[in-house]
Amino acid sequence: MIDAIEKKLKKGLHLLKTLSDEEYSDSSIGPYHSSIGCHIRHVLDVFSCIFNGLKSNFIDLSIRERSESVEKETRVGIEYFEIVIHQLKKIKKEDFKTIVKVSDDMGFGNETANYTFKAVLMLAQSHTLHHYATIGYLIYQLGIELPDAMFGYNKTTPKR
Repeated sequence: MIDAIEKKLKKGLHLLKTLSDEEYSDSSIGPYHSSIGCHIRHVLDVFSCIFNGLKSNFIDLSIRERSESVEKETRVGIEYFEIVIHQLKKIKKEDFKTIVKVSDDMGFGNETANYTFKAVLMLAQSHTLHHYATIGYLIYQLGIELPDAMFGYNKTTPKR
């Protein structure tokens, strides 16, 4: 499982190595006017929240770093990817069964639920793929060539 998540994160890392700062931070595409960097920062912030909460068994997904430099500078995004991948590699299989409390703002305040740590990582992997698909849309609209034709695709999605 860790290998699969690492492989997915490395796809994003590889993408950043092919983009200029201007392409990475371009927020001209509607309807939401979010940049590739904005989505990358959000994905990595979720992983950071997870790793920050592992010791205390309390993960608060509403306390994200939201660093503007991660959204605007590919170099900083690359560094953030490397930190997250390093933290991911430190996870042990015995951590998977740990019960953690996960809190997030549901729009009317925070709600908390119990998860296994493995389930939280599965959620983060799915969340990453969702944002990669959005990034794929942005890349297409910006006229940038994808470095990986399968970027943002789920292997379970039927081919047309």
